[in-house]
Amino acid sequence: MQQGITHTIEHLFRNEYGKLVAILTNKFGTTYLEGIEDAVQDTFIKAMRIWGYQNVPDHPTAWLVRVANNAIIDQLRRTRKNQYYSDATIPEDRAYDHEVATCKEITDSQLKMIFACCDPVLSAEQQIILSLKLIGGFSNKELAEALLKKEEAVAKAFTRAKKRFKEQVQIVKTPVEMGLQSRLFIVLHVIYLLFSEGYATTSGSQILKKDICYEAMRLALLLRENKYCQHPNLEALIALMCFHAARFDARMDDEGSLVDLEHQDRSKYSQELIQIGLNHLEQADKTTKFPSNYHLEAAVSYYHSSAKNFEATDWKSILKCYDLLLRNQYSPMVALNRILPYGKVHGAKKALVSLRQLGKTLDFSSNALFYAIKAELEHEVGTVTFKKTLERAIQLSNNELVKAHLKKKLLR
Repeated sequence: MQQGITHTIEHLFRNEYGKLVAILTNKFGTTYLEGIEDAVQDTFIKAMRIWGYQNVPDHPTAWLVRVANNAIIDQLRRTRKNQYYSDATIPEDRAYDHEVATCKEITDSQLKMIFACCDPVLSAEQQIILSLKLIGGFSNKELAEALLKKEEAVAKAFTRAKKRFKEQVQIVKTPVEMGLQSRLFIVLHVIYLLFSEGYATTSGSQILKKDICYEAMRLALLLRENKYCQHPNLEALIALMCFHAARFDARMDDEGSLVDLEHQDRSKYSQELIQIGLNHLEQADKTTKFPSNYHLEAAVSYYHSSAKNFEATDWKSILKCYDLLLRNQYSPMVALNRILPYGKVHGAKKALVSLRQLGKTLDFSSNALFYAIKAELEHEVGTVTFKKTLERAIQLSNNELVKAHLKKKLLR
C-alpha cells in the first residue's frame, strides 16, 4: 500500500510540480517564489503522509493546488508582508475545481512561466536552469547531467538566477509578437531537455518516464497554435519527439528490463507516430535551407525508426548527420554518440582509436556511456580488458535499469 502511494507521489511530483509552481507564481507573483517552492514541496510531503492512511483523492492535482495555495495564504497572513493579502481580501480556503487543475489553463500557465523564465535579463544558462528547476522539477543532479556541469555549480547558478528573476521579472506574463519570437529558441531548448530527461532518465529505477515526454510534446504542440511561434525548428523538434515516442513500447520487455536498440521488437514501433513525425519533418524542411540540430537529430531518429532491423540501419546517413551536428555546434556528448555509427561504417578498430583520442581531449572519466561504448568496441575487437571497462560503466551508472542491463551483458 505504502509503496503504491510512494509511486503515485513520485509520479505526481514529476508530472505536476511545474504546474503547481506555474499556477501559484501566476497568482502570487515572483517575489514570493521561495514561499511557493516551499509550499509545493511541503504539500507533496503532506500528501505522502495523509494519502498513506486515506484514499487518494479523485482529483489529486486539484487537492495539491488547494493545499499549496492555502499554505501560502496562511504564510502571508502570518507575516503580513504583502498588504494586498489582508484578511479581507485573501481568497477563501476552498477546493479548486477539477478543471482548474487539469484543463488548458494550466498548460497556458506553464508556457507563460517558461517564457517568463526565459526573460533576456537572465543569461541563457540561467534561463534553462530556472525553467527546468521550476517547471520540470529537475534535481541538481539531473541538471548537472543534462548541462554537463557539476552539481555545486548548478546549485549556485539556480540561486543567482532565482534572485535575479525575483528582482527583474516581478509579474509572470507572456510576451507578444516579437517578444515571443525572440525567446522561442531557448524555450524550444527547454522543451527538448525536458523530453530528453523523460526519454533517458539519468537516475532512479526508471529508464523511461512517458508522462514527462508527453508533457513536453503537449507544450510544443501548444506553441504551434501561436502564429508567432511557428518555426521550422519547432516542426523539427516535434518530429524528433514523435520518432522517439514511436519506439516507447519496444524499449522495455515484459519483465520491465531495458532492451537495447539492436534487440528491440520493431513490430512494436508505432507506425502512426512515425508518419506524424515524418509529416512534421517534411514541413520543417520546406521552410528552411539550413537544417538545425533538431532537424538532424530527427533525421537520425527517423533512420533508426524506419529500419526493418538493426543490420539494415542506414549508418552512413546517420554518421553524416552526426558530422553535420558537430559542424553546427560542437558537443562532447554528440561526439561520443557519433562513435557508434562511426564504428558501423569504418569498423570497431578505427572506432576504438577514435574513442581513445576523444577520451584524451575531453574528460569522460565519470561518464558511464563512455565506458559502455568502449567495452562494446573492446569486446568486438577481442580486447581482454572489456570486462573491466564494462564494470566501470556499471559503477558509474546512476540508473538502476541501466546497471541491470549492463550486468546482464557482463554475465553473457
